[in-house]
Amino acid sequence: MQKLFYAAFAYMLAGVASGLFYREFTKINDFPEGQFTQLGLAHTHLLTLGFIVPLIVLVLEKVFTLSRSRKLFDWFFWLYNAGVILTSAMLIWHGSLTVLGQESSKMIAGIAGLGHILLTAGMLLLFLALRRALKQHAPAAGVIPETANA
Repeated sequence: MQKLFYAAFAYMLAGVASGLFYREFTKINDFPEGQFTQLGLAHTHLLTLGFIVPLIVLVLEKVFTLSRSRKLFDWFFWLYNAGVILTSAMLIWHGSLTVLGQESSKMIAGIAGLGHILLTAGMLLLFLALRRALKQHAPAAGVIPETANA
């Protein structure tokens, strides 16, 4: 659970910092305010995928002990985080080139695609671990759970 907490905290800091970078970098380089750059997407990706998702997984871990499926959970954690980092880094790189008026290479798009593949693989592993945890957490068939003041 600790690594989920620390990952969420690190991504919160990175997300806020990337928003600040986006704002200041575009101002310094006189980038037109209404024009699109992927720098703004890095901010939202880091906060949503990096900060909010691990907090949700932390709650699921607390309730269902997802890490009981050690291999699935570890693979989820590392693949997912590699995907968030790779995707966000490519958004920042591509967005910075856009602000500077330079062409972006197809390599950036390919690496960003790899980041999205890692994110998808990580999410699939999360759902496999969650399914396994739900099966272990489910009451036995025919057992009626006790209710308070029934």
